[in-house]
Amino acid sequence: MEIRIRLFAGIREAVGVSQETLHADVKTVGDVRRLLQKRGGAWAKALAEGRAVRMACNHEMAGAERLLTDGCEVAFFPPVTGG
Repeated sequence: MEIRIRLFAGIREAVGVSQETLHADVKTVGDVRRLLQKRGGAWAKALAEGRAVRMACNHEMAGAERLLTDGCEVAFFPPVTGG
């Protein structure tokens, strides 16, 4: 399956990549997160399970269980606050 990955803000800065195309056997948004964590180093730290990370699929907020289809865009970003 081909998935477009987008990374924003602190996550992008931590891993040094803003986007890439991933070819992998994944079924959910959570599978993508776990696969990226397995890269280790900054990837594992930035996307660790205990960290507050928001996820989206095709520009809609998504939980880890969100099912993917070929060509989906999955985005990871930290929670945003404003004031």
